[in-house]
Amino acid sequence: MAQPSPRRLIILAEGHFGPHGGKTAMGVIRYGQDPISAVIDSTNAGRNVREWFGDRPRFDIPIVASLADALASGPLRGSPTALLIGIAPTGGKLPALWRRVILDSIAAGLDVLSGLHTLIGDDPEFAAAANTAGVEVVDYRRSPSREETAVGRAHAPGKHVILTVGTDCAIGKMSVALELRRAALEAGLAAVFVPTGQTGMMIDGWGVAVDRVISDFSNGTCEWLVEQAEAKGDWIIVEGQGSLDHPAYSSVTLALIHGSTPQAMVMVHKPGLAEHDWDHVEGRTFPLQPLTDFVRLHEQVAGIVAPSKVVAIALNTSLFPDETAARRVIAETVAATGLPADDPVRFGPGPLWAAIQAGVEALDQPAAER
Repeated sequence: MAQPSPRRLIILAEGHFGPHGGKTAMGVIRYGQDPISAVIDSTNAGRNVREWFGDRPRFDIPIVASLADALASGPLRGSPTALLIGIAPTGGKLPALWRRVILDSIAAGLDVLSGLHTLIGDDPEFAAAANTAGVEVVDYRRSPSREETAVGRAHAPGKHVILTVGTDCAIGKMSVALELRRAALEAGLAAVFVPTGQTGMMIDGWGVAVDRVISDFSNGTCEWLVEQAEAKGDWIIVEGQGSLDHPAYSSVTLALIHGSTPQAMVMVHKPGLAEHDWDHVEGRTFPLQPLTDFVRLHEQVAGIVAPSKVVAIALNTSLFPDETAARRVIAETVAATGLPADDPVRFGPGPLWAAIQAGVEALDQPAAER
């Protein structure tokens, strides 16, 4: 999916701006290429995105209370051209109260960019309004027309495929993949990020939201996405989704493992988190698996189809705001797992990428040489 660029965005995150409910907004702000005029969230109106991302010019983005306020910021920041829906709620449904904002955005001449399971372009009211206004509606979760089951394709010679997997949802698998891609490029390698979710697609302009694909075709979709990536570079970093033991989202994780058949995996983990992100049924909780057990489980599950090794642990240390405590947790993880570990978002991806590259290259050696 080609993404017209540059668009100037207004991000709609009403009541949800933050690293969890607003993870689409946060991901696009941190890694996207399009300039952003404003974020709409009346519960944080008057604040600035810099409070979350640091005092850099690209993060100088006002948070406003309404679409009218966001449009009014245009003369100072450049006129916005699109409204991006910046949330990823459970089930991907459109909040009913947001319909008016979307209709008003269309009437104002803004394209609408959505990663929801609710397909904006298929809604008769939205479609008619967009047609009248002459604007584009982009549903990033629309399934591709290509529907194929996996065929057991082998990776091309010299290609290294790495998949980010995780102990839970919404803990940074996409961010880790993007940071590792950045480090690999800075090291002079031909590295490619494979977007498998709506936010990654918004950032990189291609890919498939695998969680929307018919289950018979999900493995095959991951397979041909990797094939496309191999035509672009040698180091293929596939964005992970869900968690292998998550009661709601395990299926997409399994499809990525068996469809992309990575030679290596990077386990993403959020220390201090004891239970799965699970808000479906009040009172139901699901504890996280012990990290060392989960590493072995992923290798066993992957090995049913193709051998794969977890070569590093990427930590999300956000529950440890003190840097000394965060670095202690990293050291404890290394000691417990025997694997390289770091927080590549917080402390930079270079050292962890160097360890990952060495670990992956070692997998190419005959067993006697390892």
